[in-house]
Amino acid sequence: MQGIKDLTHGPINRQLFKLALPIMATSFIQMAYSLTDMAWVGRIGSEAVAVIGAVGILTWMSGSISLLNKVGSEVSVAQSIGAQNQENAKQFASHNITIALIISLCWGGLLFFLAHPILQVYGLEKHITTDAVSYLRIVSTAFPFIFLSAAFTGIYNAAGRSQIPFYISGSGLVLNIVLDPIFIFVFDMGTNGAAYATWISQAVVFAIFVYQLRVRDSLLGGFSFLTKLKKQYTVRIFKLGFPVAMLNTLFAFVNMFLCRTASIHGGHIGLMTFTTGGQIEAITWNTSQGFSTALSAFIAQNYAAGNNKRVIQSWHTTLWMTLIFGTICTILFVFFGNEIFSIFVPEKAAYEAGGIFLRIDGYSQLFMMLEITMQGVFYGLGRTVPPAITSITFNYLRIPLALFFISLGFGVEGIWWAVCATTIAKGLVLLIWFIFIRKRVFKTGIKDIEPAFSNK
Repeated sequence: MQGIKDLTHGPINRQLFKLALPIMATSFIQMAYSLTDMAWVGRIGSEAVAVIGAVGILTWMSGSISLLNKVGSEVSVAQSIGAQNQENAKQFASHNITIALIISLCWGGLLFFLAHPILQVYGLEKHITTDAVSYLRIVSTAFPFIFLSAAFTGIYNAAGRSQIPFYISGSGLVLNIVLDPIFIFVFDMGTNGAAYATWISQAVVFAIFVYQLRVRDSLLGGFSFLTKLKKQYTVRIFKLGFPVAMLNTLFAFVNMFLCRTASIHGGHIGLMTFTTGGQIEAITWNTSQGFSTALSAFIAQNYAAGNNKRVIQSWHTTLWMTLIFGTICTILFVFFGNEIFSIFVPEKAAYEAGGIFLRIDGYSQLFMMLEITMQGVFYGLGRTVPPAITSITFNYLRIPLALFFISLGFGVEGIWWAVCATTIAKGLVLLIWFIFIRKRVFKTGIKDIEPAFSNK
């Protein structure tokens, strides 16, 4: 096939690293969008920050929904490439893009027209709610760009060319950094300025993707962006992507409840500890997620090609990579939690509370990375349901477990222990699950799992 990197031959370590590093960098770039907006808006005042924060959970949910077609592209296209079926690869690429456009228009339209009643739930002051509604409506009209760019990213990752999304996303981030102060301060548009800067940046990212695919690349020999949806491809994409999108969306609701509980039992320090600690942990999470996504694409190609030995070898290689990185993170969090937290929040009471959070959270870092690595294995095999079941079950178990620990007198630290315990459980359960079904999965083979991959 044209424009793809064949991952079914060659040195495993080098291929995984070359595939993973741009994916990790792209993840950090996506994080930097919101951090950049927050940094500039913070100069306006706390009310402006509240506007961004109020919309934050909705943008998180939107990003989670877009994973349906990002993961759908990564797995379905990569498995088609591994099976040497160019027609299926093109069809899956076109179907993922078409579905992404439909979902983005529906979800964006829903948030645009229902912005006011949705944001009233927060009970903010009227003028803050008004500003938040305006911000959400601007951002929601950019959802087609965001969702389609996510699908394009998945297609490139599947083709083993993860550096292309990195360069394109990096260009968007640079543009956003430049435009934020201009729109916010020079044009005196306040929080709306941040929204317009994001809108333009995401539109440019989308335009570069289109230019790359239509003019510079001949990826998969060329494929249509829009197509009439066919059942076998559409069903396959939803089977792959829906569980991933669902588990990430539901996770947002769990965090909302835990944030509220942390605020009740720990005051603003408790809330700050949980939210800031989560951002610090996101650094390690995004690193392991990069290896997981690379592993998913690598396994998808090799599993479809029948190279089961390379599948196992890549799994072992990634486990060693995450083991080393996870050990380093555990040592840093457990023994240097105060120092790390003080980099972000220098107030003594804050970084001491944050140090306790990082110490408790540090005990679960290896298992968090194990969970994410195993997600990559299951996704590459085209089995996205086991990670979804495991994550949803234990993420929601955090709520009663946190309340139980608090009732025992743990205070706000009971929440941290609930998060730690369930993270450890998720990693172990997914590992055991895979070991239990491994022989059957390899014996079945992809052609018997999904008719869309047959060469008939």
